Amino acid sequence: QVQLAESGGGLVQTGGSLRLSCAASGRTFSTYAMGWFRRAPEKEREFVAAINWTGERTFYSDSVKGRFTISRDKPKNTVYLQMNSLQPGDTAVYYCAGDPRGVPMIDQAEHWGQGTQVTVSS
Repeated sequence: QVQLAESGGGLVQTGGSLRLSCAASGRTFSTYAMGWFRRAPEKEREFVAAINWTGERTFYSDSVKGRFTISRDKPKNTVYLQMNSLQPGDTAVYYCAGDPRGVPMIDQAEHWGQGTQVTVSS
């Protein structure tokens, strides 16, 4: 069983940066594809970024490409989302997700964290 816990959210001004962390428990984490999603108030959940189990392939939504970077540290069982040039439109609850079936299934991931709030002030 894999459990995920996000941290690193907070309040930041437009143009600022934050780094989210997702700590995973469970020895199978290293074989999981991992992803980040977000949900803004009154909006649908949105895919943000994903990384395959080796860490060699990354994927981003068009809205964050070039500003956000996903990475993973297997020895630390942690996935990161470095967010730069933040805009008010990035305000949302950010969720970490993990799935053993690979990146194509990440939207239907088996494991989800509780989320961390990111607020970008204008």
